[in-house]
Amino acid sequence: QVQLVESGGGLVQPGGSLRLSCAASGFTFSSTAMNWARQAPGKGFEWVSRIDSGGASTTYADSVKGRFTISRVNAENTLYLQMNSLKPEDTAMYYCIKEGGGRGRGTQVIVSS
Repeated sequence: QVQLVESGGGLVQPGGSLRLSCAASGFTFSSTAMNWARQAPGKGFEWVSRIDSGGASTTYADSVKGRFTISRVNAENTLYLQMNSLKPEDTAMYYCIKEGGGRGRGTQVIVSS
């Protein structure tokens, strides 16, 4: 059974940083590409970033490019999202998504002064 548990969200001031984590289990993490997506209040889902199974290839939405970094540690079955230079428009619920199906419950990020 696929399990994805996000953590690391919180309240941060504009310009600040947060690192999100996603603990994965129930599937072969090291063979699976992973994504982060987010949903702001009252808005639809927005894809944020993708990383291939080995971690060598990453892609980002234009809205976060240059500010966010996706990474993974396959030996620990963990996915990360380092978020720097946060803006109020980054406020959203952030989700870890397994390619092929599976999503965590999310972790809330609020960027506000």
